[in-house]
Amino acid sequence: MRRTRRDFLRQAAALGGILALGPARVLGRGAGEGEAAAEPAAMAIARWDAAAVDPGLAEVARRLTVQALDAVGGLGRFVNRGDVVWIKPNLGWNRPPELAATTNPDVVATLVRLCLEAGAKRVRVGDYTCHDARQSYVTSGVAAAVQAAGGELVYLEERRFRDVELGGRRLKSWPVYPEILEADFLLNVPVVKHHSSSRVTACMKNYMGVVGGRRSAWHQDLPACLCDITAFLKPRLCVLDAVRILVAHGPTGGNPADVRELRTVAAGTDIVALDAFAAELLGQRPESLATARAGAEAGLGRLDYRQLALRELTVS
Repeated sequence: MRRTRRDFLRQAAALGGILALGPARVLGRGAGEGEAAAEPAAMAIARWDAAAVDPGLAEVARRLTVQALDAVGGLGRFVNRGDVVWIKPNLGWNRPPELAATTNPDVVATLVRLCLEAGAKRVRVGDYTCHDARQSYVTSGVAAAVQAAGGELVYLEERRFRDVELGGRRLKSWPVYPEILEADFLLNVPVVKHHSSSRVTACMKNYMGVVGGRRSAWHQDLPACLCDITAFLKPRLCVLDAVRILVAHGPTGGNPADVRELRTVAAGTDIVALDAFAAELLGQRPESLATARAGAEAGLGRLDYRQLALRELTVS
């Protein structure tokens, strides 16, 4: 069945729309695991305490993800009992997690577990990959991690994409994977990395993995196209994986020398703010990033994430 933007907006309204943001909080050390802030933050940045005993990167990723989600109110703020959740990581390339070309598998698995604990009926995980999906899912470590956490892997087949009225400035309609739109909640979980054409790929650009068609055409006006798909999807929450980041030769990577281990996870309700933070992690000024700047100009969020209700946490 063909799905229109009006249909999607009606569903979003029924789910409560975009939640109101709490007042700004004093920046500081986070609460213990499982103990959320009294007022949910609009954006949280969880960084690992370099002085803490190292429990291994998998456990670090898990704790960072839990703390960042707790600070924005927990997944129970976004997931209702009985919901079908679609988690959208970046799995585009047949690369192991150590090369930071794909979303960290332990971040994804933790999100699957938290969604199920919040009452989700099903948690589906999938991306429209560039390399072969079955290879990419396995090599990235996400396949095993998701299955162990109780999630469901979905391989997006080209024949299943359907034209959807986006009503955008540049994209009037485009093929979108229907099962993603039919999910009750879409959780966007990109990895922070360099991109050869857009310079940074993070939350907004990760939405290219929900669409089919000739995606290369988007690069003729990438900021406008990303604004159109973002405005249509109306993101309520994104989680930014910076456990490892790819600082050069993205988006595919392949050289361990291009990887930096930052041990950081951010979460928030403002997709532009998270992209601005990602730009900073890659040593760039947010206002110089065309996609994020276009998102701010389109009213999709703000570049100065420090003006949000921001909470920064040191996790151990």
